[in-house]
Amino acid sequence: MTPSPFANRVYRGDCTRVLRRLPDASVDLVVTDPPYLIRYRSRDGQGVLNDDNDRWLFPAFAEVGRVLKPGRFCVSFYGWSQADRFLAAWRAAGLFPVGHFVWLKRYASSRRLAECKHEVAYLLARGQASTPNQIIPDTLPWEYTGNTLHPTQKPVSALAPVIEAYSRPGEIVLDPFMGSGSTLVAARSLKRQVIGVELSPLHYETAVTRLLGPRAPIPVAA
Repeated sequence: MTPSPFANRVYRGDCTRVLRRLPDASVDLVVTDPPYLIRYRSRDGQGVLNDDNDRWLFPAFAEVGRVLKPGRFCVSFYGWSQADRFLAAWRAAGLFPVGHFVWLKRYASSRRLAECKHEVAYLLARGQASTPNQIIPDTLPWEYTGNTLHPTQKPVSALAPVIEAYSRPGEIVLDPFMGSGSTLVAARSLKRQVIGVELSPLHYETAVTRLLGPRAPIPVAA
Protein backbone atom coordinates (compact mmCIF):
# COMPACT_ATOMS: atom_id res chain seq x y z
CA MET A 1 0.00 0.00 0.00
CA THR A 2 1.34 3.46 -0.94
CA PRO A 3 2.25 5.56 2.10
CA SER A 4 -0.08 8.51 2.67
CA PRO A 5 1.51 11.99 2.82
CA PHE A 6 -0.62 12.65 5.90
CA ALA A 7 0.24 9.43 7.75
CA ASN A 8 3.07 8.42 10.06
CA ARG A 9 2.88 11.78 11.75
CA VAL A 10 1.80 13.03 15.15
CA TYR A 11 0.37 16.49 15.58
CA ARG A 12 0.21 18.72 18.64
CA GLY A 13 -2.96 20.77 18.81
CA ASP A 14 -6.76 20.74 18.77
CA CYS A 15 -7.84 17.65 16.85
CA THR A 16 -10.84 19.45 15.36
CA ARG A 17 -8.50 21.89 13.62
CA VAL A 18 -5.81 19.35 12.79
CA LEU A 19 -8.21 16.87 11.20
CA ARG A 20 -9.45 19.57 8.82
CA ARG A 21 -6.12 19.13 7.02
CA LEU A 22 -6.97 15.54 6.14
CA PRO A 23 -8.95 14.63 3.01
CA ASP A 24 -12.42 13.14 3.20
CA ALA A 25 -12.51 9.34 3.64
CA SER A 26 -8.74 9.06 4.11
CA VAL A 27 -8.56 6.96 7.31
CA ASP A 28 -9.18 3.20 7.62
CA LEU A 29 -9.71 2.91 11.39
CA VAL A 30 -10.07 5.23 14.37
CA VAL A 31 -9.20 3.98 17.88
CA THR A 32 -9.39 6.67 20.52
CA ASP A 33 -9.85 7.51 24.19
CA PRO A 34 -11.42 10.99 24.46
CA PRO A 35 -12.11 12.86 27.70
CA TYR A 36 -15.01 11.22 29.54
CA LEU A 37 -16.78 14.46 30.60
CA ILE A 38 -16.59 13.41 34.27
CA ARG A 39 -14.04 15.90 35.68
CA TYR A 40 -11.68 13.01 36.30
CA ARG A 41 -8.94 13.26 38.93
CA SER A 42 -6.37 10.55 39.49
CA ARG A 43 -5.20 9.54 42.95
CA ASP A 44 -2.32 12.00 42.65
CA GLY A 45 -4.60 14.82 41.48
CA GLN A 46 -3.95 14.74 37.72
CA GLY A 47 -6.77 15.64 35.37
CA VAL A 48 -7.50 15.46 31.65
CA LEU A 49 -7.78 18.52 29.41
CA ASN A 50 -11.37 19.38 28.37
CA ASP A 51 -12.85 16.73 30.66
CA ASP A 52 -14.92 19.49 32.26
CA ASN A 53 -16.86 20.49 29.13
CA ASP A 54 -18.36 19.02 25.94
CA ARG A 55 -17.75 21.95 23.58
CA TRP A 56 -15.31 19.82 21.60
CA LEU A 57 -17.46 16.67 21.43
CA PHE A 58 -19.66 17.26 18.38
CA PRO A 59 -17.06 19.17 16.29
CA ALA A 60 -14.30 16.62 16.94
CA PHE A 61 -16.37 13.58 16.05
CA ALA A 62 -17.83 15.39 13.03
CA GLU A 63 -14.27 15.51 11.70
CA VAL A 64 -13.68 11.88 12.67
CA GLY A 65 -16.78 10.88 10.70
CA ARG A 66 -15.66 12.91 7.70
CA VAL A 67 -12.14 11.46 7.46
CA LEU A 68 -13.18 7.84 8.13
CA LYS A 69 -13.80 5.76 5.01
CA PRO A 70 -17.36 4.52 4.42
CA GLY A 71 -17.95 1.08 5.89
CA ARG A 72 -15.00 1.35 8.26
CA PHE A 73 -14.87 1.48 12.05
CA CYS A 74 -14.23 3.76 14.99
CA VAL A 75 -13.53 2.23 18.41
CA SER A 76 -14.10 4.89 21.05
CA PHE A 77 -13.83 4.65 24.80
CA TYR A 78 -16.32 6.84 26.65
CA GLY A 79 -17.60 7.76 30.08
CA TRP A 80 -20.51 5.42 30.77
CA SER A 81 -22.34 8.04 32.83
CA GLN A 82 -22.25 10.37 29.80
CA ALA A 83 -23.17 7.73 27.21
CA ASP A 84 -26.17 9.71 25.93
CA ARG A 85 -23.98 12.68 25.01
CA PHE A 86 -21.40 10.52 23.25
CA LEU A 87 -24.05 8.55 21.34
CA ALA A 88 -25.68 11.79 20.18
CA ALA A 89 -22.35 13.14 18.91
CA TRP A 90 -21.45 9.89 17.18
CA ARG A 91 -24.81 9.60 15.43
CA ALA A 92 -24.64 13.25 14.34
CA ALA A 93 -21.26 12.42 12.77
CA GLY A 94 -22.66 9.45 10.87
CA LEU A 95 -21.09 6.90 13.23
CA PHE A 96 -23.51 4.25 14.41
CA PRO A 97 -23.10 1.61 17.16
CA VAL A 98 -22.54 -1.88 15.79
CA GLY A 99 -20.83 -3.44 18.82
CA HIS A 100 -19.58 -2.83 22.33
CA PHE A 101 -16.37 -3.93 24.04
CA VAL A 102 -15.74 -4.54 27.72
CA TRP A 103 -12.20 -4.99 29.05
CA LEU A 104 -12.22 -6.88 32.35
CA LYS A 105 -9.87 -5.77 35.11
CA ARG A 106 -8.51 -7.92 37.91
CA TYR A 107 -8.56 -4.89 40.21
CA ALA A 108 -11.04 -2.15 41.11
CA SER A 109 -10.15 1.29 39.75
CA SER A 110 -12.66 2.80 42.18
CA ARG A 111 -15.12 1.73 44.86
CA ARG A 112 -18.26 3.77 45.37
CA LEU A 113 -21.66 2.17 44.91
CA ALA A 114 -19.96 -0.75 43.16
CA GLU A 115 -16.43 -1.87 42.42
CA CYS A 116 -15.41 -0.54 39.01
CA LYS A 117 -13.54 -3.40 37.35
CA HIS A 118 -13.93 -2.77 33.63
CA GLU A 119 -13.34 -0.33 30.75
CA VAL A 120 -15.77 0.10 27.87
CA ALA A 121 -15.75 1.26 24.25
CA TYR A 122 -18.29 1.33 21.45
CA LEU A 123 -17.59 -0.16 18.04
CA LEU A 124 -18.99 2.38 15.59
CA ALA A 125 -19.32 2.12 11.82
CA ARG A 126 -19.64 4.80 9.19
CA GLY A 127 -22.55 3.59 7.10
CA GLN A 128 -22.88 -0.08 6.24
CA ALA A 129 -20.23 -1.95 8.24
CA SER A 130 -17.62 -3.84 6.28
CA THR A 131 -16.57 -7.38 7.18
CA PRO A 132 -13.73 -7.37 9.77
CA ASN A 133 -10.53 -9.36 9.34
CA GLN A 134 -11.55 -11.55 12.23
CA ILE A 135 -14.35 -11.82 14.77
CA ILE A 136 -13.03 -11.13 18.25
CA PRO A 137 -14.81 -11.44 21.62
CA ASP A 138 -16.53 -8.37 22.99
CA THR A 139 -14.97 -9.09 26.38
CA LEU A 140 -11.19 -8.74 26.49
CA PRO A 141 -8.49 -8.80 29.20
CA TRP A 142 -6.97 -5.66 30.67
CA GLU A 143 -3.36 -5.25 31.73
CA TYR A 144 -2.64 -2.61 34.37
CA THR A 145 -0.21 0.05 33.13
CA GLY A 146 0.28 1.81 36.45
CA ASN A 147 -0.73 5.03 34.64
CA THR A 148 2.92 6.03 34.69
CA LEU A 149 2.73 7.94 31.39
CA HIS A 150 -0.81 9.35 31.52
CA PRO A 151 -3.54 9.51 34.21
CA THR A 152 -5.85 7.33 32.07
CA GLN A 153 -3.20 5.36 30.16
CA LYS A 154 -4.53 2.48 28.08
CA PRO A 155 -2.42 -0.69 27.72
CA VAL A 156 -1.05 -1.50 24.27
CA SER A 157 -2.12 -5.12 24.78
CA ALA A 158 -5.78 -4.03 25.12
CA LEU A 159 -5.76 -2.02 21.91
CA ALA A 160 -3.88 -4.41 19.64
CA PRO A 161 -6.74 -6.94 19.19
CA VAL A 162 -9.22 -4.35 17.89
CA ILE A 163 -6.62 -2.80 15.58
CA GLU A 164 -5.77 -6.22 14.17
CA ALA A 165 -9.44 -7.11 13.71
CA TYR A 166 -10.66 -3.90 12.07
CA SER A 167 -7.70 -2.86 9.90
CA ARG A 168 -5.06 -4.46 7.71
CA PRO A 169 -1.28 -4.02 7.47
CA GLY A 170 -0.42 -0.81 5.65
CA GLU A 171 -3.75 0.86 6.40
CA ILE A 172 -4.09 4.11 8.35
CA VAL A 173 -5.07 4.12 12.02
CA LEU A 174 -6.01 7.49 13.54
CA ASP A 175 -6.13 8.49 17.22
CA PRO A 176 -7.36 12.11 17.54
CA PHE A 177 -7.01 12.01 21.36
CA MET A 178 -3.58 10.40 21.40
CA GLY A 179 -2.62 10.82 25.06
CA SER A 180 0.62 8.95 25.69
CA GLY A 181 0.44 7.24 22.29
CA SER A 182 -0.67 3.70 23.19
CA THR A 183 -2.92 3.35 20.12
CA LEU A 184 -0.11 4.37 17.80
CA VAL A 185 2.41 2.08 19.50
CA ALA A 186 0.00 -0.84 19.07
CA ALA A 187 -0.76 0.08 15.45
CA ARG A 188 2.91 0.44 14.51
CA SER A 189 3.66 -2.95 16.04
CA LEU A 190 1.04 -4.38 13.65
CA LYS A 191 2.57 -2.60 10.63
CA ARG A 192 -0.16 0.01 10.22
CA GLN A 193 0.37 3.62 9.19
CA VAL A 194 -0.55 6.01 12.01
CA ILE A 195 -1.85 9.51 12.62
CA GLY A 196 -2.05 10.95 16.14
CA VAL A 197 -3.20 14.26 17.60
CA GLU A 198 -2.72 15.47 21.17
CA LEU A 199 -3.58 18.80 22.77
CA SER A 200 -1.41 18.52 25.88
CA PRO A 201 2.26 19.44 25.23
CA LEU A 202 3.35 17.08 28.01
CA HIS A 203 1.50 14.04 26.69
CA TYR A 204 2.46 14.89 23.11
CA GLU A 205 6.13 14.75 24.10
CA THR A 206 5.54 11.44 25.89
CA ALA A 207 3.96 9.95 22.78
CA VAL A 208 6.78 11.21 20.56
CA THR A 209 9.34 9.68 22.91
CA ARG A 210 7.56 6.31 22.78
CA LEU A 211 7.30 6.38 18.99
CA LEU A 212 10.78 7.68 18.19
CA GLY A 213 12.60 4.49 19.13
CA PRO A 214 15.58 3.00 17.31
CA ARG A 215 13.37 0.35 15.69
CA ALA A 216 10.42 2.53 14.69
CA PRO A 217 11.38 6.05 13.60
CA ILE A 218 8.39 8.25 12.81
CA PRO A 219 8.22 11.76 11.29
CA VAL A 220 6.73 14.35 13.63
CA ALA A 221 4.66 17.36 12.58
CA ALA A 222 3.59 20.05 15.05
